[in-house]
Amino acid sequence: MNQRAIALWGEEEYDYPMAYGFMPNIVPYLHEGEKVRPCVLVVPGGGYCFVAPSEGEPVADRFWDKGYQTFVLTYTVNMLFNAPLKDQALKDISRAIRIIRKNAEKWHIDPDKIYICGFSAGGHLCADSCVHFMEAEDPNPQYKNISARPDAAILSYPVITSGEYAHQDSFRALLGSDIYEQQDESSRRLLHHASLETQVSGQTPPCFLWHTATDGLVPMENTLLFVHALKEHGITFAMHVFSKGNHGLSIADSSWAHGRVGETYCLEQSIKVAQAIREDRIMLPLESKKAFLESFHEVPTQEDLQLNIPNPEVAVWPELADEWLTSIAE
Repeated sequence: MNQRAIALWGEEEYDYPMAYGFMPNIVPYLHEGEKVRPCVLVVPGGGYCFVAPSEGEPVADRFWDKGYQTFVLTYTVNMLFNAPLKDQALKDISRAIRIIRKNAEKWHIDPDKIYICGFSAGGHLCADSCVHFMEAEDPNPQYKNISARPDAAILSYPVITSGEYAHQDSFRALLGSDIYEQQDESSRRLLHHASLETQVSGQTPPCFLWHTATDGLVPMENTLLFVHALKEHGITFAMHVFSKGNHGLSIADSSWAHGRVGETYCLEQSIKVAQAIREDRIMLPLESKKAFLESFHEVPTQEDLQLNIPNPEVAVWPELADEWLTSIAE
């Protein structure tokens, strides 16, 4: 397996103001040999405020074991709610898909079997890619004529709606910290565009969705709303709602339950922002600075990882997803 990060952008292409030296990237986990394989691009969650390691490498490893070429995407986030992402994260995932498709022959990937797998806000980003891929034009001549449409998506306890069942902080990071307070026509248009159950079309790729009935952070209605829209537009889908489990279950096995998250490279931007705060390159009120630095951990703690007991009911989802991907590819 190759774990060297591949930058998505040239320095002249990327100008997010809160990057502080961070560059969005993909980390590959590739099989040796010449066999052409399907690909899964893993997109961790984190409320568009950070990128969660627990939903990165462990998931990539799981699909690698099943014979896929896999990648983990570390995309741009808005850690301090002070620089709305707008379409930057969508640009990141779209460039990642284009890079993978452009290099499919070199990396022994079937260019028609490039799948994305997102969690929570990462699920929103994957669903955004499914419904808005045509909007993510790429001016770079290397990529402008390469499709950014994923061939299928796995959406794990996804953030979908900006309405009644919204995880509002995800939309505040994405669109602006006061997006729900503005109450003007422009804000309503932005929220509608980001409420992805309203954006499904006949060109949306097939989707596999799973959620737990007891998710207290992102209600399962997010999945139900998206599934209803998929059905209305005749899009192939599968949905699994498990009877119990908290938000953020990742692969839900004993390794996850004991906090084994693998490499934590997904936190690169967060670490760089925290360092800038320590060095007073980002000015915060003293109390806010102290509270932030006390709460931020470069190495996730047990509390950060939301340690739990394994959930065997939920832990079968990668097998279900693998069987579904195989069936739609036949």
